[in-house]
Amino acid sequence: MGKNIIRIKNVKKLYRMGTEVITAVNGISLNVQQGEVCCLFGKSGSGKSTLLNLMAGLEKPTKGEIIIHNKHIERMNENQLAAFRQQYIGFVFQSYNLLPTLTALENVTLPLIFRGVSVKERTERAKEMLKAVGLEGRTHHKPGEMSGGQQQRVSIARAFINNPQVVFADEPTGNLDTKTTYEMMDLITGLASKYKQTLVIVTHDWELSEYADRIVVMMDGKIEKIEKIEQKKMLQNVQQSGGDVE
Repeated sequence: MGKNIIRIKNVKKLYRMGTEVITAVNGISLNVQQGEVCCLFGKSGSGKSTLLNLMAGLEKPTKGEIIIHNKHIERMNENQLAAFRQQYIGFVFQSYNLLPTLTALENVTLPLIFRGVSVKERTERAKEMLKAVGLEGRTHHKPGEMSGGQQQRVSIARAFINNPQVVFADEPTGNLDTKTTYEMMDLITGLASKYKQTLVIVTHDWELSEYADRIVVMMDGKIEKIEKIEQKKMLQNVQQSGGDVE
């Protein structure tokens, strides 16, 4: 890991609901390094999904700066943001967000169509990506013909097809059973590690947060604490070297 690819400076997000003002994100500053797996962890209403949406440019901050790849995304208009996301960002959503009338292959090629990649190249790349997520036999299946786990694999293939520098995953396993959940987390973190990509994951599941290098624990729109998963890495290294853990 090296330089900070995401820099958040004193970011606030306020919502007006009638006469009431709700502070969803309250003065957060945070850096995320290139190649890091960073988890935004907290209960429902802690502000973690709002912070992810702000980082991804899906919402505008009320105050503060959000800099990704040395570009101020809070200053961009919708067209600039769309172009920026196509080039640098991938998304994995809880609800998969696949187009039901398109096959797995067609869903995965969508980001490449927007970037003007030729039919031949995007088909080849999408087939490779589907193979990488274990779906080479489901290329021509539509979402309704696949299980939840298979649909999320298509969503993951689509998120990584552009080789984005940052992948945002919002409760990516929220609709999946336990076994499939761990398969998806292994897949997402494995792909990010292979391509040296930065991964920002939102979850309320403590066990999933342990896939991260750092856990940013949020409460009431603020960062409560940041934990590094050094202990886990140390245990893995000991086990791999065949040593004993006391």
